[in-house]
Amino acid sequence: MPISRAGTFNDRGFTLLELIVVLFILSVVMAIVLPSLAGFGEDKLKSEAKEIASMLRYMNDSAASRKETFSIKFDLDKNLVSWRDPEGEKTKRFYDLTAVTAQSIGTVSKGEAIFFFGPLGIRENLSVHVGRGEKNTTITLNHLSGRVKIIQNNVTLSK
Repeated sequence: MPISRAGTFNDRGFTLLELIVVLFILSVVMAIVLPSLAGFGEDKLKSEAKEIASMLRYMNDSAASRKETFSIKFDLDKNLVSWRDPEGEKTKRFYDLTAVTAQSIGTVSKGEAIFFFGPLGIRENLSVHVGRGEKNTTITLNHLSGRVKIIQNNVTLSK
């Protein structure tokens, strides 16, 4: 940098240290933001399936441990899931919700289906189907073991 007649530096441009600090801050921000953007597109179906699976497992375990009855309602026309758990009433929209299957009612793809989790857990096996185009995912809850599986295009992802 050129020195002026008064002996001070001329303030035109940035120092190398300032540029390094700005690049460091930008890289930290990108490292935080980019993984959260990965949920868009294809991974949205997988994240909805994982969220439904954890919700079913939580409801089943909470009902058994608290010796209470909780309910979950699938509104397949509006793609809404409403449930009552120890924390109260909640509702969430799952855009890829397509059907629900249980032994007592078969497969339901329109209307509403309500299930109850009693002190012994849910009384029948439950499958929730989500899909988009060619991609289909099924979340199954085994009423005897309480285990939840996510099956994507006939391949088991988690147990």
